[in-house]
Amino acid sequence: MIRRVGAPPLAQQHYRMRPGVYAILPLKRRFLLTAQVTDKVDVQLPGGGIDPGESPLRALHREVLEEIGWRIATPLRLGAFRRFVYMPEYDLWAEKLCHVYVAHPVRQIAEPIEPDHITLVMSGNDAVDALGNAGDSMFMRRFIG
Repeated sequence: MIRRVGAPPLAQQHYRMRPGVYAILPLKRRFLLTAQVTDKVDVQLPGGGIDPGESPLRALHREVLEEIGWRIATPLRLGAFRRFVYMPEYDLWAEKLCHVYVAHPVRQIAEPIEPDHITLVMSGNDAVDALGNAGDSMFMRRFIG
């Protein structure tokens, strides 16, 4: 059973399964993160949805590049969690199945191309406190020990 984090599903709401991949990216003694800046700031592990027909690893490389502009190497899967959310950018109620990896950031080759995203560098403890969802925070906390 994959652990659920966050609010339980609403009884009368239909949720669409939305698998995704996310990365913990240690950079020396700090971590690369992304922040989605709209009417509020939402700090996240870089990553996102796996497109139909796309492998999880291909999606991880693509999403990290889109959100923070970095190439990564040697991804290792740490685990997964589920969360039930409304995704306003897609007008979608989703059961997000979030696969979390750790990977080595190789180099930045571009600025983020994902709208409203900026790259952040934080200490592990600051990241745990800043991350916008309990699943991301749980995996970061476990990783930094």
